[in-house]
Amino acid sequence: MSLIEEKFLKLGAEYAPGQEVRQNTNEIKLRFDKIPGTPVDFSHGDVDAFKPIPGSLDVFIEGVHIGGKQAYTEYRGSMDIRENVAKKLSNFTGAKINADKNFIITPGTQGALFLAMGSTVAKGDKVAIVEPDYFANRKLVEFFDGEIVPIQMDYFENDASAGLDLTQLEEAFKQGVKLFLFSNPNNPVGVIYSKDEILKIAELAERYGATVIVDQLYSRQIFEKRTFTHLCAQDIVNPENVITIIGPSKTESLSGYRLGVAFGSAKIIDRMEKLQAIVSLRAGGYSQAVLKTWFSEPKGWMEERILEHQAIRDDLVSKLQEANGFNVRLTEAGSYLFPRITQLDMPINEFVKILRLQANVIVTPGTEFGPQFTDSFRVNFSQDHKAAVSAIERVIQVVEAYQNEHVK
Repeated sequence: MSLIEEKFLKLGAEYAPGQEVRQNTNEIKLRFDKIPGTPVDFSHGDVDAFKPIPGSLDVFIEGVHIGGKQAYTEYRGSMDIRENVAKKLSNFTGAKINADKNFIITPGTQGALFLAMGSTVAKGDKVAIVEPDYFANRKLVEFFDGEIVPIQMDYFENDASAGLDLTQLEEAFKQGVKLFLFSNPNNPVGVIYSKDEILKIAELAERYGATVIVDQLYSRQIFEKRTFTHLCAQDIVNPENVITIIGPSKTESLSGYRLGVAFGSAKIIDRMEKLQAIVSLRAGGYSQAVLKTWFSEPKGWMEERILEHQAIRDDLVSKLQEANGFNVRLTEAGSYLFPRITQLDMPINEFVKILRLQANVIVTPGTEFGPQFTDSFRVNFSQDHKAAVSAIERVIQVVEAYQNEHVK
């Protein structure tokens, strides 16, 4: 096998969100009749259940009517839109963001992540990533020929923190890691890093001269008014060593517009623009206009959305906690649950296939977020409330049936 074939083999997409049609299910034999119920795809959020920001389509259409000026912006995005969003993000995070030097609009936060990694990772570089964390992190390190240094997060250990192994992180820096990548709130667990954890990450990065990329995609959807600490606003960290990624695709249901932003180190943002110029040129010109609605939602809109998600979260967690065979930590932010099945007589990838065929429910296997999570799966609960509860009941039914079969 050639090196290029090996590289792309590692990027297998059949278990990534939305890719379930690529899974081979011909060999699956169901043990009992299919459970009736509305199909639910927990691999991503339902933008029909949670509508985009009011007025977003109108602003998009306005961008279309502007024409070429809006279609062909600077590679890092329209300056007036960057200024608009940078000001709002400065207020949100507490960081001083220069729209000209420290800011870029990208084709989704996925695009921002690719550009940021491509601008900081060279062949053989050691990159620290959290386990579990966003499924693309590991694949991006491997694609850019970096060396993964996993940092464990014991999220069942302490409800007052994310459970990051800070001793392990410092040892990684001592061993030559110059880039640390993590999501906050964490995807897939939905935990928030405590202020102490963020300050320690900042202190270690400063001490060892490391760069930190933090994905804060869900940092607006915080439950029970928990404290969220923005790494980019900490005085202890060198701003030239931090890139923050955020966007309106999830909480605000604007994923179809493919919008994300990154801000921080001017040096890295410059590199990201040069890379974007040969990858996609720019984020969709007409879509960029939609960013004007971000952080400018009608009064009470965001608060209502958070409460609606919290209600779904509470019902799903309650169902899982009452059932036999599950461990789950309460989501603190975002739209994800990461339950662990305590006893199952099959590989998690096989279970995911069976669940889709047996119960019309799609979930993402835990192995997408770290190779050791063979007994876990991810649920995106940004769904119709009633349908989500019914779907999780069917998940429980399938798990219990296969556990019973195992016991026999």
